[in-house]
Order: sequence, then C-alpha cells, then structure tokens
Amino acid sequence: MALVFPHTKKSLELGSNLLIQGLNRIPSAISGVKCGGVLSAPSGNFSSPNFPSLYPYNTECSWLIVVAEGSSVLLTFHAFDLEYHDTCGFDFLEIYNGASGDKGNLLGRFCGQVPPPPFTSSWHVMAVVFHSDKHVASRGFSAGYQKDVCGGVLTGLSGVLTSPEYPNNYPNNVECRWVIRAAGPATIKLVFVDFQVEGNEECTYDYVAVLGGPGPAHGHHFCGGTRPPTLVSLGHELQVVFKSDFNIGGRGFKAHYFSGECQEVYMAVRGNFSSPQYPSSYPNNIRCHWTIRLPPGYRVKVFFLDLDLEEPNSLTRTCDFDHLAAFDGASEEAPQLGNWCGHHLPPPITSSHNQLLLLLHTDRSSTGRGFSVAYIGGQLGSRAWVHWSRGKARLCSQLCVTFSLHPASSF
Repeated sequence: MALVFPHTKKSLELGSNLLIQGLNRIPSAISGVKCGGVLSAPSGNFSSPNFPSLYPYNTECSWLIVVAEGSSVLLTFHAFDLEYHDTCGFDFLEIYNGASGDKGNLLGRFCGQVPPPPFTSSWHVMAVVFHSDKHVASRGFSAGYQKDVCGGVLTGLSGVLTSPEYPNNYPNNVECRWVIRAAGPATIKLVFVDFQVEGNEECTYDYVAVLGGPGPAHGHHFCGGTRPPTLVSLGHELQVVFKSDFNIGGRGFKAHYFSGECQEVYMAVRGNFSSPQYPSSYPNNIRCHWTIRLPPGYRVKVFFLDLDLEEPNSLTRTCDFDHLAAFDGASEEAPQLGNWCGHHLPPPITSSHNQLLLLLHTDRSSTGRGFSVAYIGGQLGSRAWVHWSRGKARLCSQLCVTFSLHPASSF
C-alpha cells in the first residue's frame, strides 16, 4: 500500500445547502458506468464498479456519506486491490473528512493491496473517491460505514474525542479505542475539558486509559470526577481507551487533541510563529494551541505581525466564527488577554507571569491567511523595555540591542 497524508484540511460549510453543494462537487463517472452517490442510511456498504471482478478503465466515482448532524462516521475496508504506484498516481482511492470539493479535507490517498486503516470523521460527513486510469485494472475495493461508532484512527491536526452518547450517560459494556496519529515526528497533546466516569480506587470498573504518554500517564487509568492532567505523547502516536462495565455510568468525557504544527511549546526567550500553512489559507475545523513557557520570573510580550481571519458576526460584531484568543497562563482556564478576528492588527499583549497561551479556533467555512506573531521575554522587575518598529524589536535598558523577529514572509 502507498499512501500520502497531506497537512491541510478544509471542510464544506454547514447548513441547508450541504447536500446540494456536496452533490455539485461529485465528479461524473465515465459514460456507461454507474457508481457513487449519496449514502444517508445509518450504516451501509459500497464497492468499486464490478467488484470483485476487475474495475473498468478511466473511471471516477464519488460517494458522499451523510449521517445525522452531531454524529461521526466510521469507515472500514473489507477488501482492497488497486494498481500500485509509489505515490498512488495511477489508480487510487481518496478519503475525505467532509466533502471532496477541496483537497484540504483529504485524509489520505491509497493504492496497492493493503487496505487503508479504519477512519473516523470529525463531523457527520465523509467522502470517498475512486479513480482509475486507462491502463491496468484490479479487483477494486469493498467498504462499509457506520455512524456513531466509538474509536478509530484520527489523523487531523486537531479534533475532539467524546464517550458514546456524551453529554448523556454512556452505555454499559462499551469499549472504545482511538489511535491519534500525528504526521511525521510531531507529538500530540490531549486536553480533557469534561470528565465524569464511575470511580473506584484502582479504576477497575469504568475508566479512560491513555497509552503513549510520558511517566505515570503511560498506560495509566483515569476514573471518577477529576479531569486527568494535560498529556503529551512521547512519539507521534497516542492511544485512548474507554471502557465501561455492566452497571453504573456517568456523563463520560470530552477531550481535545492537538498535533503537529497545531500544538507547540516555545521556551526560548524570543521567537516567532504562525498559523498552520501561513501565509496560505489555514485549514478549516481546527483548534490549535501555542504555549510560550519561559523561566520563572519572566513575562511574555507578544507582537502581532499579521492577522487575516474570517470577519466577525455581522449581527453581533463579535468573533463567533474563526478567532485567535490569548490567555494569561498555560491553559484556557487562565484569564483571557484578548479575542480577535478579521484583519485589524491587535496591539501588543503582555502576560503577568512566565506563561502565555494562544488559541486558534476555526469553523467549517471561510478561511484566510491566518496570523503571524513574534514574542520576547523580559524579567519581572527589570527596567528593560521593548521598542517595536518595522518588524524589528529593540530591547533597551542602558543600551539598546536590536534583533529581527521577521517571519518567513516580509512585510
């Protein structure tokens, strides 16, 4: 099997036009070959044309899987045999986290004889595209899907995990296993925002286990009503297991994960960073964390070099859609320093202590260039200050030292 995982992810705008837009984006198959369509049942199966016989040449089929809003889709493969190429440039199958109109939704492209792993969508739409060229045919593929099945492989820059039926009580005798996989050597951060699971001292009844984290979190079981700590993987993969026994339940849990360029921790005294894919358009449907963590006794000052996000709500003039927020600490529970959207550059912001968190939230429609920032740390009680002019900072006490904090693009 050959596969290509891109680093982008865009999604189709929610709303009443979802189905129409998705259908408009489904390419037509070759004349005489009937394939593809909209799959809206809670579960079902589909396959390449003529399966298990050889599929036809010069064919393109798209299936749009649409389940109830608020649900997710689990896609699994029963059989897989497509012409092999090292970059899947001839015959291939593409899987999208949403509709297939924009390559930003692409979860992976597959060919060869090894089936793709199970995929779980991050919302209620998933698309599958099959393409064959004019040479070499194989048996094709057979696949099935289900809605609201817990567990699966998650490969997006960010996403949400919840127990079954959350925020209602989870069912008895359930076992769910998620594998969160970052692209390349990146790590994964897991943040629990709600947690209520039947508890006992050893967490042997109902529990959430996290595998692939450091220290005591490696394989540790969590239960009860106390949220687990924020966990960061040791490598590019993190497994989350949820298990319930035959009685007594709870609300369950909700957690956000962040991976790759969507979660970074900066510990140098000065630096700069930007939104994913900057200065190209940022992906839809992501939630990213950047933490600046300096030694005790320091404060953090952040300068905004560029800001191009979706405009505020035209009715309320508030940042209800895509927005960038800053927190005076290491978590979203810290006091908020600001919340911005649109194109107007905010003034510099300064933390009261040695940590500052930037959060980027994007929805499923309308993107922009994103943001670029630079930061510098200063010690509490010092008489040093920062002058900012034309993309350069000057750190001054008795003397001034000038250093560049330009991002990759010039301004």
